[in-house]
Amino acid sequence: MVKSISFVLELAKGYDNGTTGVPPIFDWFNGMMEVSDYENQAIFYSLCAACAFISIIALVQLIRIQLRLSGIGWTTQKVFHLMNFVVFGLRAILFGCYSSVFNLRSKALEMMLLDLPGLLFFSTYTLLVLFWAEIFHQARNVPIDKLRPAYYAVNAVVYFIQICIWIFISVGPASAGVETAKLFFAVISFTAALGFVMYGGRLFAMLRRFPIESRGRQKKLHEVGFVTGICCICFMIRCVMVTISAFNGKADVDVINHPVLILFYYMVVEILPSILVLFILRKLPPKRVSEQYHPIQ
Repeated sequence: MVKSISFVLELAKGYDNGTTGVPPIFDWFNGMMEVSDYENQAIFYSLCAACAFISIIALVQLIRIQLRLSGIGWTTQKVFHLMNFVVFGLRAILFGCYSSVFNLRSKALEMMLLDLPGLLFFSTYTLLVLFWAEIFHQARNVPIDKLRPAYYAVNAVVYFIQICIWIFISVGPASAGVETAKLFFAVISFTAALGFVMYGGRLFAMLRRFPIESRGRQKKLHEVGFVTGICCICFMIRCVMVTISAFNGKADVDVINHPVLILFYYMVVEILPSILVLFILRKLPPKRVSEQYHPIQ
């Protein structure tokens, strides 16, 4: 994995200074995909509509779960759908106001508005990792009391570092701060992918060892396998693309003149994965209180 990240870094630097023999794919991509102002507007409004759709679906599912479990507090499933509603609601607003967002005078404020939904996306989907880790440890009779505090601590550290980077961008050299922010985003994306491989993979392997006739075993096996694969791939793609964009301006997804690249990036790393995951996890919990759904303490 370390060698793979090193290769990506060298490749990105090579694109920037012209020392690599690999074709500059992002230069070709942006050159071939130049669009008119009307098409540019259509792309961003399409992204806005897609994010608004996901946000509404997450809200509807949250309401359905609340009606089913009205007497229970905030379960992991409820928080997951609430956070999806917030993440894609923010994305929809930002894409709807794209012209104002991408043309802000303050680079720190622009980065904060663009990065915040991504950070919340990280927190939302690592919540699944936490949920699976709790199930895995419970099945092995291992204490789980430290897992949830660890999740909160990791997220607190991530947001603290990101806030420090935003402050640095506002008072220091913006270019160095933006590069640092992108590399930090690549690191947390890689960490999220690693978390899905570690606990999603372990839970998948554990479910495979259950007797074939176990109730719900096959369905849960498919659920964990598909969600693990989808989330791992989307976070790894984000890690690679953000790392390259840190050193190569032609691959930057935070500028208004790369609309096609922005469309591809957000469709692959957020929109399509979220639609698939919400569809896979669409089943409502049973009306009776189950050990699988724990109120958040």
